[in-house]
Amino acid sequence: MSDYIVEMKHITKRFPGIVANDDVSISIRKGEIYALLGENGAGKSTLMSMLFGMYEPDEGEIYVRGEKVSIDSPTRATELNIGMVHQHFKLVSNYTITENIIMGMEPMKKVLGIPVVDLKTANKQVDEISKKYGLEVNPTALISEIPVSTQQRVEILKMLYREAEILIFDEPTAVLTPQEIASLLEIIKGLRDGGKTIILITHKLDEIKQVADRCAILNRGKLIDILDVATTSTKTMANLMVGREVSFTVDKSPAQMGDEVLKVEGLTVRNRKKFEVVKQASFSIHKGEIFAIAGVAGNGQTDIADAIAGTMEAYAGKILFKGEDITKSSIRERALKGIAYIPEDRQNCGLVMDFSLADNLALKKYYKEPFCKRNFLKPDAFTQNASALISSYDIRSGQEEKTIVRSMSGGNQQKAIIAREIDTDAELIIFVQPTRGLDIGAIENIRKEIIRQRDLGKAILLISLELDEIMNCADTIAVIYNGEIQNIAPADTLDTNRIGEFMMGVGKHE
Repeated sequence: MSDYIVEMKHITKRFPGIVANDDVSISIRKGEIYALLGENGAGKSTLMSMLFGMYEPDEGEIYVRGEKVSIDSPTRATELNIGMVHQHFKLVSNYTITENIIMGMEPMKKVLGIPVVDLKTANKQVDEISKKYGLEVNPTALISEIPVSTQQRVEILKMLYREAEILIFDEPTAVLTPQEIASLLEIIKGLRDGGKTIILITHKLDEIKQVADRCAILNRGKLIDILDVATTSTKTMANLMVGREVSFTVDKSPAQMGDEVLKVEGLTVRNRKKFEVVKQASFSIHKGEIFAIAGVAGNGQTDIADAIAGTMEAYAGKILFKGEDITKSSIRERALKGIAYIPEDRQNCGLVMDFSLADNLALKKYYKEPFCKRNFLKPDAFTQNASALISSYDIRSGQEEKTIVRSMSGGNQQKAIIAREIDTDAELIIFVQPTRGLDIGAIENIRKEIIRQRDLGKAILLISLELDEIMNCADTIAVIYNGEIQNIAPADTLDTNRIGEFMMGVGKHE
C-alpha cells in the first residue's frame, strides 16, 4: 500500500489557447490538510476538478489509496469517497436546501406501495447535520431566496451529508463572516483529527497557516514548490505564488474630500417577504472619500448598495445623487448619471456567463458610439475595448476577448467586472466584496486601484466583510447591525475591537 491516499502524477490538462496544468505531480497523505496556493487562473481548481471527475486529464495518472483509477464523473469520485465544495456553487435555484443536499442520495419511503422521497426524514437529517457542524440553515428554504453566504453553507453540507473521506474545499471561506470562518476552520481541523483527508484551495494565507500541514504552490499551471506550512512564512508563500514581492498593506495619503456626491436620507428597504432589511439609514459620501460599511453578512449592507444602484426598491427615504433625487430612477438612468456598481454576486448579477469576455466588458456602453452606429454593433470596437482592459487589469483567459466568461476562473471574472465598471469613469463607484476570491497579488492591485480612484476625486462606497480591507482603505467607516447603522466615524478614530462591538450591536452611537 502507498503512504499516500491521493497521488496525481504528471497531470497535464489543456483548454483552447491555454495549458491549465503542465506536468503537475502531488502526493497527499491520509489525515493531512494539504493546501493548494496560486494566483487566479493558476490551475488549482482545474487540478482538483480532475480529482472530482469534472474533467479528465489529457496526460498523467491518478492513484487513490495506492490503486490507479479513472475518475470520469463526480459519481465515480463519490464512489471513491471523494467530495468537493465548489467555488462556484452547483445548486438548483428552485429547489429547497434539503433537495439540493440529498440529490442522488434521497431517503425513500413507500406510499400506497409506490416509492417516494421521504422529505420529512431528509429535512430532519439536514437540520441535524447543519446544527452538528455549526452551519445552521432552514432546510425548507429555496436556494433562490437565500443569500450567497447561506448558499456556501449548503455546498459544504452537501459534502458532509455524503460522509466523504477525501474532502476538497475550493475557496470555502470566500463568502463567510470572520465568525463563520473561525468556526469552519475548527470544523476542518476536527475532520482531519477524525481521520479525513482535506485538500484546501484558498487565497487566504492566514487560514493556511492556521490549519494546513503542507502546501503546493502553482503558477500559470506549473508546480513551483511544495512546502511545510509550519516552517514557511506567509510572505514567502505570497511571493512564490505571485512571482514577485507582495505588500500586505496599502499606502495612502490623507483624503482630500470635495463636494457631496451621494446623500442617503432615512433609507428603508424591504425584501420580498416584506421584512425591513435596512432601517432608516442616513449618510453621505463626498468626492475623494472612501466610505466603508462594515458588518456581519446579512445585516443589510448589501441591500443598501442594491438600493443605491437600483436593483432593489427603496421602501422609504431618499437617495440623492449630486443633489438630484434618484430614488425612483431606473438602473440605466443611474448608470448614465455616473454610478458604477461591482455587485457581491458576480455570476448572477455582474456578468452574462455565456457571453464572451469582449461582450461583458462592453455591457455598460454597447449602445453608444463607437460600439454602436446607426443601430448596428461594431465588433472591432468591442475587440479594441476588451484588449485594452485585458491588458490594463491583467485579466487572464484562454482565448483573450473571445473567451466565454463561464470558462474563466472566479478571480478573473471579478477582474473583468471591476475593469468594466471603473472604465465608465463614474463619479460614484460602489464596491461590494471587491476582492472576494482573489489571490493576494490581485487583492493588492484592486485595493491600490480603489485608492487611486479616490485620489482622482471619485466617491467610493466600499462594502466588505474583510475588516483588514476596510481598515486599510477607508476614510470613513459606518458599522451596520440588524439593518441599522450603529456608528459613523473617521477611520483613524476606530480600531477593529471597537468596530467588532458595533457589528454585534453593542455600544450604538446615538
